[in-house]
Amino acid sequence: MPSCEMLVTRAPVRVSFGGGGTDLPAFYMRHGGMVLSTSVSYHSYAILTPGSTNGAHIVSADYHTLGQRPPIEDLIWEGDLSLPKAVTYYLNVPQDVSIFLAAQIPPGTGLGSSGSMTVALVKALAFWYGLDLGPGEVAELACYIEIEKLGMPVGKQDQYAAAFGGLNCITFEADGVTVEPVTLEPDVWSRFESSLMLFFTGTSRQSSTILRQQRQASEAEDPETIKHLMRIKALGQEMRTALERGALEDFAGLLHASWLQKRQVAKGITNPDLDRYYAAAREAGALGGKVTGAGGGGFLLLYCPEPDQLNVVAALSELGLRRWPLRLDREGVQVLQAQPAFNMQPMAGRVPNTISAMRD
Repeated sequence: MPSCEMLVTRAPVRVSFGGGGTDLPAFYMRHGGMVLSTSVSYHSYAILTPGSTNGAHIVSADYHTLGQRPPIEDLIWEGDLSLPKAVTYYLNVPQDVSIFLAAQIPPGTGLGSSGSMTVALVKALAFWYGLDLGPGEVAELACYIEIEKLGMPVGKQDQYAAAFGGLNCITFEADGVTVEPVTLEPDVWSRFESSLMLFFTGTSRQSSTILRQQRQASEAEDPETIKHLMRIKALGQEMRTALERGALEDFAGLLHASWLQKRQVAKGITNPDLDRYYAAAREAGALGGKVTGAGGGGFLLLYCPEPDQLNVVAALSELGLRRWPLRLDREGVQVLQAQPAFNMQPMAGRVPNTISAMRD
């Protein structure tokens, strides 16, 4: 018997301001990484209910696909459902369970939706079988599945941002990850939040090509790539200091400088359309900004004082971009609803060794 009749978890997506790309193992294992990011009020959801008799069923509202993993079938590590299949495979889900996944953000738009979904599902499946993992355990297990088991060329920032939530400085070293909350005065927080703008460029992208280029360049210790990433990390640290001082215009200038560095890290991070959108926003009053995620498409994040925001909206609307509401989120992954069944079964014997090692 599963431990619940219904279980609902959710995890936020994120926007990163500085340090993006330094969270890839190919870089931080040698040079150390740091990302300044915040969770925002768009979420990924995992809903678990008792299934039928043929193993774990997975339905994704985002990809409009249905997958089924019979208990004795080897995992196929491909396709739109590769991530949730990998989670059920690695956790060795023994009971019949129905999994429904949904997200408020389209896949491939640079807000870390894949990491957010993995975090929501890891939390849900562990809790379903009686194990309440902490945010660090959830994040590290999600990273292990995506990076080690699936071989995805991604970093660790998305999973940690989704698991912990809030505005954080996250450092990545060979011996572990540290999450430090960044504390702002209430008036600074309010001005900061109200000055952030998010526009959908109308295109999603496959970030894997860009990230593989960056990973290969980092592994080869390409001097130009390392130089840009070191500068990006330093700018991220300066952004944190500016925020903590309440120097928001300084933060915006550093955000702009970081984007100028990031666009030189790998081919495909920007393109003529993205350059045109960003230039129009700057001309209309935005002080800084960047393309979210690995680049190439997705969302355009801007820092713009409120008096100039109508001008920015008008300029980007003429280019076909639509503004999305943006609110910061202080919460990480959560169990929203858990209707208990009669028979709670712990996940004893099925907890991956990585969790046991983290708890020792």
